Formats: sequence, C-alpha cells, structure tokens
Amino acid sequence: MTEIQFSETDDPIDIRYDNVFKAVFTRNTPASRGALSDLVSALIGKPVHVTTITANEPPVDDMRDRNIRFDISCKAETGEPVNIEMSLNPDPYEPIRLEYYAGKLFTGQELKGIDKNYKDLKETYQIAILAKGRFFTDDVFHHTFQYYDAVQGIPLGGRSRIITVELSKVDAVADKPVPELTDGELWAVYFRYLTDRSRRGTINKILKCEGGIAMASEVLMTISRDEVERARLTSEFKYEMDLQSKIVTARREGEQKGRREGEQKGRREGEQKGLQEAARNLKALNIPVDTISRSTGLSSEEIAKL
Repeated sequence: MTEIQFSETDDPIDIRYDNVFKAVFTRNTPASRGALSDLVSALIGKPVHVTTITANEPPVDDMRDRNIRFDISCKAETGEPVNIEMSLNPDPYEPIRLEYYAGKLFTGQELKGIDKNYKDLKETYQIAILAKGRFFTDDVFHHTFQYYDAVQGIPLGGRSRIITVELSKVDAVADKPVPELTDGELWAVYFRYLTDRSRRGTINKILKCEGGIAMASEVLMTISRDEVERARLTSEFKYEMDLQSKIVTARREGEQKGRREGEQKGRREGEQKGLQEAARNLKALNIPVDTISRSTGLSSEEIAKL
C-alpha cells in the first residue's frame, strides 16, 4: 500500500459524520475491510478479522428512511457478532439505548438445532463512538461494560459487551507522543482531530505507525476527492441535521404548550401533556413512530392513540 499522508491543502470529509464513517468502513475493498478489522480489534482488545459485513444502506429514493442509524453490522471470522456505529450527536439516553441493542445483538444469534446449547453463544460487541457529550462521570474515554453484581463486584461472566468511546475526553491523551499511544488511543485521536489542521502533523505521524488508520484514510481520501460521492454524503448529512432540528423544535414547542396547559393540574401531568403534544407535532411531520418514541419516551401504542 502506498504511504498515505495528508497535505496542508487536503480537505477530507469529517469521518465523524455517521454516513461518512459507514462509507469508509463498508466498501468491498481490502483497505476498507482491513481498516474495519483493525478498528474493531483496537476497541475490543483482541485481534479480530472481519469477514462478513451487513451494510443496510438506506434506499436512495426514500428520504424518510434516511433517519436510521448508519451502523455497521459485521461478524468476525470466528463468528462473534459486532455492531459498531459513529454518533455525531448521541441520544441523551445513549447508555440505555446501547443496553437495548446489545441485548438484541446477543439474542439474535442462532441457537436452534439438536447439536447446540447456550455454550455455543459467541461474545457480542455493541460499540458506540460518541463524537459529542460526556456520558460517564470519569475522564476515561474508552469503556467496556459487562453484567456484574454491583454490590459484591462479582462479574456474571456473560458474553455481552458494550463498548463506548467518548471523543470529548480524548484531549487528555492527545498530547502524548504518538509512539506511546495505545491502538485505541490512536484511533480516538484520529477521529477527534482528523479535520483539525493544527493537528495535521500528529495525524500524519499516526498514519505512519498504524496501518489500519492509513487504510481508512486511503478510502476517505478517495471519497473526499470524488465530487459525486462527496455531494451525496453531504446531502445525507444535511437531511439528517434538518430532521434532527425539526424533531427538537417540535418537541420543545409541544413541551412548552403541554406545561402551560397542565400547570394547574400538577407538574407531572404537565410534562406528560408536553410529551404528547410533541408527539403530535412529530406525527404531523411524518416522522416514523420509532423515532418519535425515542425522542419522547412514549410507547408506540400511546403515539398511535394521539
């Protein structure tokens, strides 16, 4: 592979955009597949070779479906299911959301058959790279969560893993010499500072010492220099941001109206009315029910009755 370096004039698309992240790591090329294997290996802490990728790209002709997460579902060559996603604007309830999807990932494994039992279940990894926000009270950016007894501190020994990378906490390691950075730190610094021209020297040093990141950059530079592909990704990102803005606006307006109407009946009832009004506003915008549910906390049944 040719050595990859970013010049002062290079203008790569921000890989923290969900759709760009997916475009880089799901191409059917040795560079893309190698980069994904390297990234997953760095985050789970053991070598993994990704052999199967389920891309699930949203339909080009159906803009309403473009609000789905641009996550990457894949499997290691030894069968471990992995779901990895970049979230530029994480949900306020991200830890709960991750627990929900980690459960679905684990229980989605095939266990039918007379020659299988629970021991055949593989370790599963639900990985989220969170570009903004701080979700845990410490200053550590990379966490791996498992079930355990919170009182006795005894691990269950189960096979579900939730891995988070909070890029907002990467500043603490960003000034370390590049040769001293761990694999996980190299990837985190790369994601955090790729488009920061003042850090370009550091990024280029990382590209020299980390082959997986160099492969990801090779794919990213190809996309960035392809005007059609760049325009498509930019359009998708604009749609995503516009949709998010509409959701937030509708929710705020509904909450304000609901609080005013419910002030005389108590704060809790006012908040509930606010959520219901927000849901009505979102339904009027033809937002999918599952998105409304995530935004308001109301169940699909409650939303259907509005």
